[in-house]
Amino acid sequence: MARAMTVAGVMSGTSADGVDVALVRIRPGARTPKIKLLAHQGVAYPAALRKAVLAAMNAPRTSTAELARLNWRLGMAYSEAVRAALQKHSVELDLIGCHGQTIYHQAKAASYVGRQVACTWQIGEPALIAREIGVPVVSNFRPADMAAGGEGAPLVPLLDFVLFAHPKRARILQNIGGIGNLTAIPAGASADKLIAFDTGPGNMVIDALAARLFGKKYDRDGKIAARGRVLDGVLGPLLREPYFRKAPPKSAGREQFGSDFAAEFLRSCKRAGGGPEDAIATATALTVESIVLACERFVHPLIGESRADFILSGGGSRNRTLMNMLRQRLGPRGHNVMVSDDAGLPSQAKEAVAFALLAWPTWHLLPGHVPAATGALKPAILGEISYV
Repeated sequence: MARAMTVAGVMSGTSADGVDVALVRIRPGARTPKIKLLAHQGVAYPAALRKAVLAAMNAPRTSTAELARLNWRLGMAYSEAVRAALQKHSVELDLIGCHGQTIYHQAKAASYVGRQVACTWQIGEPALIAREIGVPVVSNFRPADMAAGGEGAPLVPLLDFVLFAHPKRARILQNIGGIGNLTAIPAGASADKLIAFDTGPGNMVIDALAARLFGKKYDRDGKIAARGRVLDGVLGPLLREPYFRKAPPKSAGREQFGSDFAAEFLRSCKRAGGGPEDAIATATALTVESIVLACERFVHPLIGESRADFILSGGGSRNRTLMNMLRQRLGPRGHNVMVSDDAGLPSQAKEAVAFALLAWPTWHLLPGHVPAATGALKPAILGEISYV
């Protein structure tokens, strides 16, 4: 019998900038769980830890010792983030849902040692978190979906459906973290009628270029991009890349749009005669145009001529230049572009709330994903539980 619980959701995304913690009250509902966000806060990674995380992601060379140490060090960071949230917001916690830090995600099988293998790996030792905080931890959500034939991503659509499905309005939920991902829910649709997938790079390429060209972690408010010009000769060929044409379900990560992609992107901008600001502007336009392309090819045929609420979350929603570009491109389609804060959910808390929600059905031995979003052949109970 499902019961009400207070759950901490812990999320660290592909931008690798820190940890978001959401404290959430979840209780059973008639059709879907009922969710109340009690509090949320973000904690930045220390510089040395962020450097180690970025070095481990899709690393061509590393050591087992380095990865083992990073796994435990991240467990400490997650414990500290949850403890800080609990010290600031006094709640009695029942459960933690921790996504972990993705260091490799290969959704499609490829040949390895005589077999076709798909794989995913999120690290951050959950046993340490459980011991430090004193409550059970649900972690490692993605493998069960992949074992059921899915891509292991995206998993946030469960939250999108629970919070945003509307009887009369189509909704498009676009998150812009390191990677961009969307969930499209037709008006009055059931969960098996939505689609969700990764649209392509979110902040990942922008952040990489901001660090390399300007020594900054990101382009604050899109001010650098606003000074540049979009290099159409670079942007056009990139949008013809196979990933953007591939039909959902599909997922992406640093394997497609990480450091190698950013380096080649910058070389292309230089060959086109662009300066540093132009490279940032073009990277910003790539994020925007990949989202628009995804809507035109895959979302609009689903929702028909309906005008949709286009609801943005994630760090990219604070980039004014990116937001202005999106409004210019999507406004003529009749979409109402807003941030999730305007719809009742702080944009920076969304993914952490999602993993609080995903932990709740796992604890009650219930499926916790949307097979229509991931491509899984059947529902699955996600994650593993580490007890105190």
